[in-house]
Amino acid sequence: MTLLLHPTYFPTISSFVAMVKAKSLVFEVCDNYQKQTYRNRTYIYGANGKLALNIPITHSHKNRQLYKDVKIVKDNHWQSQHWKSLQSAYRTSPYFEFYEDDLEPLFTKPYSYIMDFNFECIDKVFECLQLERSYQKTIGYKIEDPNSKDIRYLANVRKEKPIALTPYTQVFQSKCGFVNNLSILDLLFNEGTNALHYLESQEINF
Repeated sequence: MTLLLHPTYFPTISSFVAMVKAKSLVFEVCDNYQKQTYRNRTYIYGANGKLALNIPITHSHKNRQLYKDVKIVKDNHWQSQHWKSLQSAYRTSPYFEFYEDDLEPLFTKPYSYIMDFNFECIDKVFECLQLERSYQKTIGYKIEDPNSKDIRYLANVRKEKPIALTPYTQVFQSKCGFVNNLSILDLLFNEGTNALHYLESQEINF
């Protein structure tokens, strides 16, 4: 099964379930940018519950702007802020130190385009999972693609469908309970080397 999906900022666990199980992956790179999506947002589990990390982008004066042309705001400290938030949320998790050196460069290296940054995040997670996955990118936008399973809707925060995942132990679970379908980083820091097995074991009807 070929999956068609958006490259998002440290994608949700459900997105990675789909990626792990797919025979082949195609990422949509020819669409228009849309606000309030996971293109520039991810959710982690902070001390007070679900916490959004947003990447500031430069908005175009045009009515429509291609996702691949969207730039990240310069001279903004979002990377250091996001990294501090991750450290605060997960420094006591079982595997944060295990992956810390691999992930920190993503929050120190300058990036111009959000899509490029998102692809680097996805590639790094594949590496952390020890998952060898190749993928293709679209060469033109199609409203429908009969040759692929279209899960581009997973990038839409406002129309997100409830997806039930098997609970796993989270850092602040005793305080706020289990929080479902966060960023893949939450699973990685809490489950570590078991994360890939967890993803493979989930049964989700997309």
